[in-house]
Amino acid sequence: MKWPRFAVTASMAAGLALVLQAEQGPAPPPGGAPGQGGAGARQGGGRAAGKYNVDANWARLPAGTTWNGNTSWITTDGKGQVMVLVRTAPYFRVLTRDGVFVSAFGNDGLFESAHSVTIDTQGALWVTDSAAHVVHKLSRDGRLLMTLGRKGVAGDNAARDLFNQPNHVAIAPNGDIYVSDGYVNARVVHFSKDGQFVRIIGGVKGSQPGQLQLPHGVALDSKGRILVNDSDNQRVSVFDKNGTFVEAWPYPSRGGIAVAADDTVYISDVNAGIVNIVKNGTLIDSVSAERAHGMGIDSDGSIYVSGASRMTVMKITKRQ
Repeated sequence: MKWPRFAVTASMAAGLALVLQAEQGPAPPPGGAPGQGGAGARQGGGRAAGKYNVDANWARLPAGTTWNGNTSWITTDGKGQVMVLVRTAPYFRVLTRDGVFVSAFGNDGLFESAHSVTIDTQGALWVTDSAAHVVHKLSRDGRLLMTLGRKGVAGDNAARDLFNQPNHVAIAPNGDIYVSDGYVNARVVHFSKDGQFVRIIGGVKGSQPGQLQLPHGVALDSKGRILVNDSDNQRVSVFDKNGTFVEAWPYPSRGGIAVAADDTVYISDVNAGIVNIVKNGTLIDSVSAERAHGMGIDSDGSIYVSGASRMTVMKITKRQ
């Protein structure tokens, strides 16, 4: 079994170069990154040396195949399956929690630069294509259901129906859509479940409270608060359900963000190589995970991390 060959066009290469450049981000500050014992971190727990198993050999692809591209993102459906988004076709690789290969789909040319995937409670896939400036909603078998943005057309921080290299999506319990539009812009855009514009969260670049600098992920907690990976500011900015700034948590965040049923928040950072585990804004644990770009959590407590340019995926479980 061989994956199809993938040709990179000039426009795709240019868009991907911008994304990869942005993914490098600033180095952690002297004395350690926030959430790693660095100055300013809210300490409620230490780095979790030896407390977790980090299995980089968890995924078992079919014989004779490799990832054959950057493993940009990873997520779960909460029902026993894990999905890896790769930047080359077939873009979607599906495995069981035990790492057994299930399927692969997504034909060559579907995306210019596949960046992240979110699976909603109905099983639909929400995929950001950063270089094309769009978000696609797909059925579980890859059929296009909705597109937000316009392919190849970039918008500014005031645009209501355009993005500039969006990078992540969160779906609210009522189906509302939150798009992290951050590689060039500095905002999260809120839409109704049928794609109608609701509001802009943030929208001003900077480091002051409520301002954002390269948002790289978005999640919602049980209160409906909007948690934004404010990655160049090395923090998570928290907004209420109406988009009003509440507070900031000092943890590096150039990666994914996910919220468990008990409101424990998991925040990954590709540069620090870490997943910080936070409750009520306070650090309770940290796990080392090389190039922790994409991240998802499962209902059984497992954490999954994709190493992007390392072409790796990891399963993290707590030792018994």
